[in-house]
Amino acid sequence: MTPTLVERDAPPRACHALEAAGVHPLLARLFAGRGVRSIDELSTDAARLLPPHTLQGAAEAAALLARAIDADARICVVADYDCDGATACAVALRGLAMLGARPEALRYVVPDRQLHGYGLTPAIVELAQRAHAPALLVTVDNGIASLDGIAHARALGMQVLVTDHHLPALDAHGVVQLPAADVIVNPNQPGCGFASKALAGVGVMFYVLLALRALLRERGRFAPGAQPRLDRLLDLVALGTVADVVKLDANNRVLVAQGLERVRAGRMQPGVAALLAAAGRDAQRCRAEDFGFAVGPRINAAGRLADMTLGIECLLTDDAARAHELAAALDAINRERRDLQAGMHERSEALLGDLAERASAPAVVLFDEGFHEGVVGVVAGRVKDRWHRPTFVFARGTDGLLKGSGRSIAGFHLRDALDLVSKREPDALLRFGGHAMAAGCTLRDGALPAFTRALQQVAGEWLDAAALAQRLPTDGALQPEWFDLATVRAIESHVWGAGFEAPLFCDEAQVLQQRLVADKHLKLRLLLAGTPREAIWFGRTDPLPARARLAFRLGSDRFQGLERVQVFVVAACE
Repeated sequence: MTPTLVERDAPPRACHALEAAGVHPLLARLFAGRGVRSIDELSTDAARLLPPHTLQGAAEAAALLARAIDADARICVVADYDCDGATACAVALRGLAMLGARPEALRYVVPDRQLHGYGLTPAIVELAQRAHAPALLVTVDNGIASLDGIAHARALGMQVLVTDHHLPALDAHGVVQLPAADVIVNPNQPGCGFASKALAGVGVMFYVLLALRALLRERGRFAPGAQPRLDRLLDLVALGTVADVVKLDANNRVLVAQGLERVRAGRMQPGVAALLAAAGRDAQRCRAEDFGFAVGPRINAAGRLADMTLGIECLLTDDAARAHELAAALDAINRERRDLQAGMHERSEALLGDLAERASAPAVVLFDEGFHEGVVGVVAGRVKDRWHRPTFVFARGTDGLLKGSGRSIAGFHLRDALDLVSKREPDALLRFGGHAMAAGCTLRDGALPAFTRALQQVAGEWLDAAALAQRLPTDGALQPEWFDLATVRAIESHVWGAGFEAPLFCDEAQVLQQRLVADKHLKLRLLLAGTPREAIWFGRTDPLPARARLAFRLGSDRFQGLERVQVFVVAACE
């Protein structure tokens, strides 16, 4: 689908205010187009983080953890099998050890995607009980919807602390159902006034540790100026936040910027360093996109195709050699994931049928017996990006049920849509959960047609023609004098990501030359802003017309030891 390029509105008053405060004119325009109105909003100083006491349940969680540490009680962290869950687990274990828990008293379990499903299920509680007999379970990046699992843990005499950021479950009448945990910390639980609802799971756990440190400091546990440095965990917090594609609001931008600063200075966990090296990324120039497109996928691959224990152990080890060994194993799994994903994507395109059918359907649901459960979410995202439709992709699980992962577009809250589908087709959905833009569900065998009809009906009711027309926000044309490395450096010095998208420019261009490289990328020479420029369009094989309106990002590449400006094309309108 060809998108419509739409220029962001950058209010002149905001631009002038930012420029007057010393912001580069181009950056002032970029920031104003993303809602920034004063230079104070751009500060990424750690002191600008929202205070922990404003996060509901954080103080109670700190008291619960302090009692467990004082009693030398066994604490078991229940992780999730994605990068957010893995980093949250590593932050929890490293942080609790820093704050006084005996390492021997700390353990973790992580579900196997195919065997256990998502969250703190009764089966995972039993696994934790058999392996560790903990007095306290701490969930990270899960638990808010684990009503049965938490009830089972409490029945076995365990205490449960839930740290999560997902939306809670709803009953048949749409009423929020919270689990009977001892303490819940989740910015998205009812009544929580925390100003950043976009915290990732790793961010929630980090805030709990901040609250615990504050409590222990009040109790005189630490000498003045000698408290544990939890900022040493910020590389992990930044990694999990970026990889989970949560909105980079002001608070999350501080967390990510602080983490990236530590990485660039070489102050990171050995596992993060090893994963960057495995991905061929320069730690000294590490950016958020390196976490999102290089490090995060290598950790996620373990949860998709193998065992997330590999990813967690890589983030936990302090042995550099062991970290590189684990990173190499994760890199190999990621290559397998890419090959599997390519085959599934090719098959998904064949399943979609002709263009007319794609254009008319308000939502896409795909299933094939050959699909792998661990990769359905990635494929759903690719289909959604290409055809701009809410998309679910299903695979058959080892239990015979259909396991699906969905990705959505603006204006279609995926978790709420699943809730409505479950009411209209109560016999189809066994369980579901997620966010506005990403969700997962499990269907009974044979329920796919009913689910497809119901989802497409909801999409038809909620999405009009305007919502289904793909609009790509851009930052307008880039002046000729800004096609230089200084501009690239200025852009790269800031944090960009979900909800604070990286700059995307657009302009008319004449195509001077074009050829395929590696049979899958379009190498271009463009007359752009009055000057011939080198450009590339990754993943594009179809040739461009002689003239086109292009959306592009500005970056750099290195060739024979020299660095030069590179234009990265991402979309075209003839």
